[in-house]
Amino acid sequence: MSKLNIPFFEGITADEGELSKVFEQLPIHFINQLSWNDYPYKPQVFFKIAYSDDAILLSYEVEEKYLRINSFEANDPVYEDSCVEFFISFQDGLYYNLEFNAIGVALVGYGPADKTKRDRISNTIIQKIKSFSTIKTNTEGEGVRWKLSLYIPFEVFAENNIQTFNGLKASANFYKCGDLLPEPHFISWQPIVNFEPNFHLPEFFGEIEFQEK
Repeated sequence: MSKLNIPFFEGITADEGELSKVFEQLPIHFINQLSWNDYPYKPQVFFKIAYSDDAILLSYEVEEKYLRINSFEANDPVYEDSCVEFFISFQDGLYYNLEFNAIGVALVGYGPADKTKRDRISNTIIQKIKSFSTIKTNTEGEGVRWKLSLYIPFEVFAENNIQTFNGLKASANFYKCGDLLPEPHFISWQPIVNFEPNFHLPEFFGEIEFQEK
């Protein structure tokens, strides 16, 4: 399993320009693990991640053949659209799933891997997440390119009462999917060993560590 060190940037707010300057300085991390041969399509995807005094700063860039956007309200089934996801656990057995379609509509949940025991985070909390999206048609060949920048404040992780990420260790995985696209796909940052596509397997999360300020 890979280990990811997440750098700190002081004083960053939920401003698109500020976020862009941060992401310009960060290394890219590829989402390119194809764990299920029945779903061979693999769009090009990478993410960048940092944190500030109050939030996780996360950016995805995607190039894929098709674009689907059919969810427009918080906690709609965005995984059926062109979708990127971030799952993070601060304690064994419990984790958050943050899922976003290409325009930043979010589905957020918390709980154990048993999906019947997971709860959705309230719309009021989800609205605190700020997203900035750009979508462009490829000028060369078919398909689209899209980018999603996210400012995810501490309040989203209220079940763990996170006051600071300074020096915090956790586990996580990052994903790209599209359940109802013409070519459904399920790819991840860390590989998953399971007979069918399933991102809700925290035993396959990678280690992450928020660097000390």
